[in-house]
Amino acid sequence: MLPPRAYVFIGLNGVRVLSIIACLLVFSSSIVTMVHDVEAVNNFVAAGRTNSTSADGLLNCDYIADSTVPNQPAGAFWAVLNRLLIIFQVIVLILSEIGWPLSFFNRFFPVLGSDFGLGALGVVQCLIGAAILSHHVDDFALVSAFFLFSIGCLNILLGLIFREGAKGKRSLTSWREQAKGVLPPPVQRAASSASTLYGAAFSEKGAGNESSERFAGFGFGRQGEKKAGLKGFLISKPIESLPRYAPSNRARASTPAGV
Repeated sequence: MLPPRAYVFIGLNGVRVLSIIACLLVFSSSIVTMVHDVEAVNNFVAAGRTNSTSADGLLNCDYIADSTVPNQPAGAFWAVLNRLLIIFQVIVLILSEIGWPLSFFNRFFPVLGSDFGLGALGVVQCLIGAAILSHHVDDFALVSAFFLFSIGCLNILLGLIFREGAKGKRSLTSWREQAKGVLPPPVQRAASSASTLYGAAFSEKGAGNESSERFAGFGFGRQGEKKAGLKGFLISKPIESLPRYAPSNRARASTPAGV
């Protein structure tokens, strides 16, 4: 029987794998759609050069036949640019799901970094899916976009449930971080203080003769007295004292010798 956090870990990573697969499908379908659009535009331009009746019918259409390119000024440019932007966004989402480079996302794209949950990721996936589904595309692009939109809705739901801790719970290094929390706090503090002590001892050992002389002991002889005198300390002779059960000097002096 696995602990509950294990099921959460497996479930979140399963959704992550599905998210990466959906992004890869959209990436592939966008390239295929862009190639088909370019071929359709080339056929449209070739048909426009003729003076046939069918060519006039093609020129009056709102969209170029067998493509997602609108029949308007610079329509092919904006259609291709739209696909390129979708491909770029999908690549960014794949890298954020992999978690590389994490420092780049934490600095330049914080909503896709480790400090945010899965809600922002799901919103971006839904926007990309809706942008593709709003056009007449082939079956491959249709299925890929619908799959990405569904995963985006699931990520939004997981973001509402786990909030900013979702990426931490699915992180591969979270098990190591949680294993550190098994020891009670006093033991952790003692271990940290012991490691600090050993580190300081080793650093002082390799610091050179100066540090060793600084912490060396001189005992209670002349060397110790000399060093203490240089630092302004005076070593006085300790006052003689006797234990409580020993008789005092006055009592011994007043007692007769023959007694």
